[in-house]
Amino acid sequence: MPKVNLTLILLLLFLSCSQVKKRNNIPIQWTYLNDKSLSDIQVYEGKNKEIPLKAWYVKINLKSEKLKIKIIKSKEEDKKESPMKMMVENQSLVLINGGFFISNNKPMRHVGLLKTEGVLDEPASHTVIKDSIRYYINRGAFGIKSDGKVDISWCSTNNDSIFSWINPFPNKPGLPYKNLNYLNSRYWDVYEALHAGPILIKDNKIRVSIEEEVFFSTPVAGVQPRSAVGYTNDNHLILIVVDGRQVNSRGVYLEELALIMKNLGCTNALNLDGGGSSVLLVKEKLMNRPTGSNTMRDIMSAISIQQADKL
Repeated sequence: MPKVNLTLILLLLFLSCSQVKKRNNIPIQWTYLNDKSLSDIQVYEGKNKEIPLKAWYVKINLKSEKLKIKIIKSKEEDKKESPMKMMVENQSLVLINGGFFISNNKPMRHVGLLKTEGVLDEPASHTVIKDSIRYYINRGAFGIKSDGKVDISWCSTNNDSIFSWINPFPNKPGLPYKNLNYLNSRYWDVYEALHAGPILIKDNKIRVSIEEEVFFSTPVAGVQPRSAVGYTNDNHLILIVVDGRQVNSRGVYLEELALIMKNLGCTNALNLDGGGSSVLLVKEKLMNRPTGSNTMRDIMSAISIQQADKL
């Protein structure tokens, strides 16, 4: 019979039965994990023992000619795969999990936009139904252009084309936005992209669009293990995971994740799939503990940092 971690069970019961206080300041002590073999890539481990939190982030030089950022997907028939296997198959230096997926579908289905190698694998979900009400949505997405530049925007698709808006649709609980008008959008010229959400930071301002992207009344809005992607004004990409549901790391609200990304210098940032899917791999080493152990959940999509000459 497996051993039972009584402390962890008590913590989970406490978190499920009580409202965890949302903090307006998330100080984290970061330690640089030096690896000279990773040119233009910096790895950090962070802790806050009071909250408590454990986090890891990778800072990638977007100007580097040695690196290329890719959005990758599972090559398996059921469309799900171990993150480590995805890393090995793609010769990734760094890998973080990507967008949401419906795991009980056979094969698995990506929730919203997924575009890899210039091919639209999954169009955007134009609407969602919440409490028997239909809402039109343009959820947050991360895109990579043909020249390697990155972008984060509120997006949807029309046929095989992707369009972006400067604002999310003004949804509120019980008050749905009812018009998907592409005249207010612009063509989003990206080679690869994936939907996740919500957006955390846009144009250097914290703007957590939980209600607009219709993530209200879902586990996404609560205290969770997290993954996120963002970028800075000085051309660096930030990939971060925060462990949660653990004795030494409670997880964070989306607003707290936005504060952490802002403190790291991000001018734009997007929440990725979280929970047990949150995983950060560096050179085939698992940095975090997704479920309090080394176990990794199969995923459908990921953001991969690879050597340019390997492609």
